[in-house]
Amino acid sequence: MDQLALLFVLLLGALVSVPVGDRFGLPAPVLMTLFGIVLAVADFVPNVKIPPELILPGLLPPLLYAAVRRTSWRQFAANVRPIFLLAVALVFVTTLCVAVVANAIVPGLPIAAAIALGALVAPPDPVAATAVAGQLGLPRRLVSILEGEGLFNDVTAIVLYHVAIAAVVSGAFSPWRAGLDFLLSAVVAVAVGLVLGWGANKLMDILGDATLQIGLTLIVPYASYVIAEELHGSGVLAVLTTALFIAEYATDADDVMTRLAGYTFWDIVDTLVTGVAFGLIGLELHNAIRTASGRWGELLGWAAAIVGVVVVVRLVWLLPATWLTKRLHARRDYDEEIPTSWRETVVMWWSGMRGVASVALALAIPLTTDDGSPFPDRDEIVFIAFGVIMATLVLQGLTLPWLVKRLGVRADTDREKEIEKELAVRAAKAARRRLKEIEQVEELPEDVTEQMLRRAFEIGFRISPDVVEDERREGHDKRVRRLKRLRRIQQEMLSAARHEVLAARSEPGADPEIVDRVLRHLDVRSLR
Repeated sequence: MDQLALLFVLLLGALVSVPVGDRFGLPAPVLMTLFGIVLAVADFVPNVKIPPELILPGLLPPLLYAAVRRTSWRQFAANVRPIFLLAVALVFVTTLCVAVVANAIVPGLPIAAAIALGALVAPPDPVAATAVAGQLGLPRRLVSILEGEGLFNDVTAIVLYHVAIAAVVSGAFSPWRAGLDFLLSAVVAVAVGLVLGWGANKLMDILGDATLQIGLTLIVPYASYVIAEELHGSGVLAVLTTALFIAEYATDADDVMTRLAGYTFWDIVDTLVTGVAFGLIGLELHNAIRTASGRWGELLGWAAAIVGVVVVVRLVWLLPATWLTKRLHARRDYDEEIPTSWRETVVMWWSGMRGVASVALALAIPLTTDDGSPFPDRDEIVFIAFGVIMATLVLQGLTLPWLVKRLGVRADTDREKEIEKELAVRAAKAARRRLKEIEQVEELPEDVTEQMLRRAFEIGFRISPDVVEDERREGHDKRVRRLKRLRRIQQEMLSAARHEVLAARSEPGADPEIVDRVLRHLDVRSLR
């Protein structure tokens, strides 16, 4: 099996892992990691030969962009305190604690190299946390905080990592210079992200076509990452800024085709890239086995110690941080977006899985320093990092569904339905208001007005059937039954039309492009 064949196997595994994970209640990223481990121990599977410097820019931009599409800037703003405590403060604390322990237990490990180790194992993986949390039906406030932590902690960790690596390679370190680099990295990244987000927004208006617009959304995250890195900024933060800007300002309410196609496209990209990323994590077992040859006991002991530090520090930090955040929110009469019980805090603690970023940073450690000497304890650092990733991703990922079920942490589905119902009422009322505005400038026949009022009612009903309780219309049950019947008949008619048009595609002399265009119109009509 060559490298290209291995890539296709990982892509196929990424697709298959989704239904298998749904069937057995397991996260797809964890299954892909296990699949990668199985491939790693197979004799016919080659070692992965991907330049370390290409892993982060190759995998992170699309994953980050796909994750940001599911949230908004206002959601981040609502969770700024817990996200700051987790994504910035906790990363610093974890890095410091890991560095102290690693420097003490690994003979001869320089403190700068120990800080590099701490930085690369400190950030929980945003893809793993989002994928796992999204499948478990957790409260939305927890998912929001986990997403925000996962997206922003990479920024802090990667900057710390680069500062530590530079200190090891050059043999010099200045705290003031490091702080200035951290600040400049953030400023450059935000500037690049805003400029590219604004430019992409304008360019989408020029492109017009849904296919071209979606293609642009695939290019922009990579461009944002690469440009920011070239200007010595944070590529991760630049991608986040660009994605948030586009999500906030580049949405046209009437551009139905682009929105539907965009959702489908990015779901596919997210599934495939996530699967490949976590499959590569499992495949790195090759390197770990080679490093540990003859030293299993010693290296496993070091890795276990660092795993303990990472897990314990997160719990010890979360308990007071959650209490502090609740106190701050209570003073503002706002407590929707934070854990409300010790059970939710435990779930947040156990959701701190490491993943793609940690692997990429470990593999990106230079082989030598500026004076030509080997990077101190590079193999040991990589092995310890791999041990932390495997322990947190596989162990915590496999047991998190059981823990959530055991603790009874679930989303408030009644509240979600109530919000959905409120939005349905708002949508129906907006449609009726617009109808009244049209009636003021156009003379509509009475039967047309009545039909349009029914359509306005139908808009709300399709979103939330419970909306009829607020309509207070006499005989609504009869209208609902009639509406369902009409929808069923309409769907059967459209199905017959689609079958007929699709059959015409195989007829002699048929133009497939024209047939597909007509079929696309029927498909869009079926969604209405």
